[in-house]
Amino acid sequence: MTSRNRILVTGATGNVGRQVVSQLLATDAVAVRALTRRAADAELPGGVEVRQGDLADRAALESALEGVDAVFLMWPFHGAEPAGAVVDAVARHARRVVLLSSGAVRDGFAPERQPHPVGRSHAAVEQLIERSGLAWTRLRPSTFAANTLWWAGQIRGGDVVQGAYGAAPMALLHEADIAAVAVRALTEDGHDRTTYTLTGPEVLTQAEQVRAIGDVLGRPLGWQELSHEAARARLLADDGFPDAFVDPLLDSYAELLDAPRPALTDTVEQVTGAPARAFRAWVRDHRADFS
Repeated sequence: MTSRNRILVTGATGNVGRQVVSQLLATDAVAVRALTRRAADAELPGGVEVRQGDLADRAALESALEGVDAVFLMWPFHGAEPAGAVVDAVARHARRVVLLSSGAVRDGFAPERQPHPVGRSHAAVEQLIERSGLAWTRLRPSTFAANTLWWAGQIRGGDVVQGAYGAAPMALLHEADIAAVAVRALTEDGHDRTTYTLTGPEVLTQAEQVRAIGDVLGRPLGWQELSHEAARARLLADDGFPDAFVDPLLDSYAELLDAPRPALTDTVEQVTGAPARAFRAWVRDHRADFS
């Protein structure tokens, strides 16, 4: 890669996007441009060119793509309807895209036949990118460790977390590990037309996740099982949780109880040279969010 190529990071103020920005800056080999809806309070590191806008804003996206060599594309929508225009715009300007897709995508199924709604939207974006002429890499992460931040209010207020499907097993993944793989694919050769399935190094149920958070905080935390209906009502009443995501989330948790135990991969280590971080390491990095 030639020195100081410009990389656009979409979703730059999100959990993964911030890590991508920071890790790209650490390479000192690229110019980093960030696209965010909250440019005024983005609080991104110095040296980042911050642009106001999002993927739904055609004019802002076109402007942000000018002079860009590669794009980190985080798909923020619950459907794929805007994807054609977004991918077309990226292909007009850049030569490479790294897509943060979803572990819900299943190989061998057309987008419309994907068994999970999140998989359907992300598979459709994947397909458009494949057909775009761009060099591409797609990341299919397992459950984000950052999802446990949904419990932060309960943990700050007491010693019990209430939720449904406490026995649902997950291979939680640190956002820094997702970003590390993304940065390699954005800045190195050898990653084109590659799908990376990413997981953390261990499988923990939701109840075990709560106990692990307690271990790091030095507090005994417990899990209180709720019915599907009670958990649904709780999430719908939470102004910080998107209503459209409540049913897909709870349905996916229910499916985990009957599905095979999540398979672990060593992809993070194979790509970056460092093993994926354990969940307790993630909690230590986010201790302040629970305190």
